[in-house]
Amino acid sequence: MAAATSTASGGAHGRVSKVAKSRRCPPARVQVSVRLRPLLGEEDGVEGKEESCVRGLDSHSLEVANWRNHQETLKYQFDAFYGEASSQQEVYAGAVQPILRHLLEGQNASVLAYGPTGAGKTHTMLGSTEQPGVIPRALWDLLQLTRDQGAEGRPWAMAVSMSYLEIYQEKVLDLLSPASGDLVIREDRAGNILVPGLTQKTIASFADFERHFLPASRNRTVGATRLNRRSSRSHAVLLVKVEQQERLAPFRKREGKLYLIDLAGSEDNRRTGNRGLRLKESGAINTSLFVLGKVVDALHQGRPRVPYRDSKLTRMLQDSLGGSAHSVLITNIAPERRFYLDTLTSLNFAARSKEVINRPFTHESLQPPALAPGKASCKDSPPEAKRPRGQPEQEEGKASPECTSDLPNFSLLQQLKSLDQGVLERLLSFDQLLRSQGPQSPPVLKTPGKERLALLRKVEERDREIKRLKEKQKELEARVLDPKKEHFPSSQPQSRPSSKTAVVLPLQQLAQVQTSSPNATLALLKKKGQKRKVESPQSERENKAEAWELQICPNLLALGREKILDLLNHGSVRDLRRLQRIGEKKARLIMGWRELHGPFTQVEDLEKVEGISRKQVESFLRVNIMSHVAVDSSSP
Repeated sequence: MAAATSTASGGAHGRVSKVAKSRRCPPARVQVSVRLRPLLGEEDGVEGKEESCVRGLDSHSLEVANWRNHQETLKYQFDAFYGEASSQQEVYAGAVQPILRHLLEGQNASVLAYGPTGAGKTHTMLGSTEQPGVIPRALWDLLQLTRDQGAEGRPWAMAVSMSYLEIYQEKVLDLLSPASGDLVIREDRAGNILVPGLTQKTIASFADFERHFLPASRNRTVGATRLNRRSSRSHAVLLVKVEQQERLAPFRKREGKLYLIDLAGSEDNRRTGNRGLRLKESGAINTSLFVLGKVVDALHQGRPRVPYRDSKLTRMLQDSLGGSAHSVLITNIAPERRFYLDTLTSLNFAARSKEVINRPFTHESLQPPALAPGKASCKDSPPEAKRPRGQPEQEEGKASPECTSDLPNFSLLQQLKSLDQGVLERLLSFDQLLRSQGPQSPPVLKTPGKERLALLRKVEERDREIKRLKEKQKELEARVLDPKKEHFPSSQPQSRPSSKTAVVLPLQQLAQVQTSSPNATLALLKKKGQKRKVESPQSERENKAEAWELQICPNLLALGREKILDLLNHGSVRDLRRLQRIGEKKARLIMGWRELHGPFTQVEDLEKVEGISRKQVESFLRVNIMSHVAVDSSSP
């Protein structure tokens, strides 16, 4: 299996336009498990066996002796508790294995091992040859899942790749390519964290994984201290990416990432005896873990600012804590009394972490595969120079009779390649509509060439009809505002009084309006502050200076408000900026208010956002509801 070259995550894939989509999932709380290391004895280099200060109560609870009052205990409850006799398989099957299925749905997952130095984090994540840890077991199962789901005949083709890095003294180092030097952490427009230049290796089997991972693990920085002969001096992050490509139309693409993180342990330099370089390493580790605690506190308390950027570690974990990943935190603790304060600190951190809420979503895009250069024509079709005399030329976009079997894919790809994003979205939605009508209506993207072209022509005719109706609507609007004025076709626009408001009528009512008189159309208008019946054009001219507002169909008005409310509750900063009167600053204020107080119950709740006044909300409603009503009334 050839290794992939060094690339940046999230790069472009060819010249074919892709329509990004994301399907939000229910919020997911960070799952927290606690694992208790066995007591160390003489065989571990410790003189005598100390008394344990931790005791498990059941599979979810434990208690710690209160050092201030030995008659009292501090009780904790988590999603799972694994005692001294727990095996590697029990920890993996209970805490990690259930989240692997989310990767096949195009979602992210994350596993973090946290705890003080010497508590068994690396053993939990890596294990040994006899007792494999979380990382080898997760890769074994994940490769088996992708092999089964991506087999021939299945709808999705699977590809798995891996990257491995460490954060050592605030430097991001590529363990698969140690000569790369210090790398930077970036964030793309969608908010995804990526490391440009990070080596990415394609793996198709567990043997491929071992061939890349084992040499890279030896590149990780370790050192000896008084508490641990092989103490991790850096935070290690294994990134496994699962890419899925749909084999048939509409050629969806999904991408899920699995973060397997072995954190370095916090250290008390008085006990570890660190000096020189070890002291500097310990300072960097403790600083990054301190920022990690600040991040968890900010998320737990709902603060508007989360200090992700204060450390390379928290920047890398931005998706795992408070982001879009299904996260699992495995807290490793030591039972000895000399580790009492470290154990208490770790348990308190775990208790705060289980209150952190992540918001996963499916990473999906529509990306038709691009045609390879020079392969647009059928392999078996004769060259143009050798075409028999008298045989007509092939029409553009059609294949020769010899390659009829390749016609659907060839014609489809050639048409999709020339479409823009908007047309592609409408075509796919039309295809889904036909699918929902039953088996008698074949999908657009799988029909033969002639039928597909006929459907495309129907779509074009429908667009032309909509355009004609819109022009007729404008003409009727002008006639309503000034019945005596001579009107011209829409191709010759005339100036209208600025004191009047455009009347937006649903297209379903146009047939009635066309046959009705101007007096019937004027009934759709209502005077501000009072209801008044307009009897004739003469009365309208007498009150020409008075302002009028339009009477919108209540159903369309409610639909417009619902769409705006849904966008306020679920839209990203980029989506919110598409609304009129909403800029970058207001979009971020709305996002921050939503994170603190939950979803908006009504559009008028925008007044509660700091920096947005009631007058601005009224202006925002007037402009955006009008635009949504216009769009809904013009949509087929």
